[in-house]
Amino acid sequence: MRARGRARLAAGALALTAVLAGCTDDGGTDEPAPGPGADSVLGACADRPDRPAEGAQTLPDLAFDCPGGGTLDLGRAPGVPTVVNLWASWCTPCRAELPLMQEVSERAGDRLQVVGVISKDGAPQAESFAEAAGATFPAAFDGDGDLMAELGLVALPYTYFLDAGGAVVHVEVGEIDSVEELTALVSEHLGVQL
Repeated sequence: MRARGRARLAAGALALTAVLAGCTDDGGTDEPAPGPGADSVLGACADRPDRPAEGAQTLPDLAFDCPGGGTLDLGRAPGVPTVVNLWASWCTPCRAELPLMQEVSERAGDRLQVVGVISKDGAPQAESFAEAAGATFPAAFDGDGDLMAELGLVALPYTYFLDAGGAVVHVEVGEIDSVEELTALVSEHLGVQL
């Protein structure tokens, strides 16, 4: 009887160890980004002109695949004024900010580009988060957080305002609270009236 009890206890301990091992949070970055054009709720990233980004300050020369298709190459000039919003599903303020980015993206037409960089996140989590927020604007997948590391960031959201040549003309640290605030920032720093 005691041997059977010890065997059950050992089996229970093994099962508990297996369950606990599956509960650790590794940031969800093991999931690869969906392939280009996959069933992503996010839009495709537009091609950029074949010229390097220029200015006193530019974003790091990194390129990321976009779940909706295409590639975001930050080393190339965007060709139009651009808002680059770094977000992730684990970022609580991003939940309120993503719909604002979406609305501005819809208003902008071809006068302004809004693009997201999904940072330090898993693809399924990011897709679910974007869908819940109603975000369909283009976004690139940076599951390992390479851009955050290059920029020295430890928290989100951060929003970078780039001129058509790729120069960083303004950085907004933290959450943007309203569409009015975002359109005012776009007008002030990029000269685009929405």
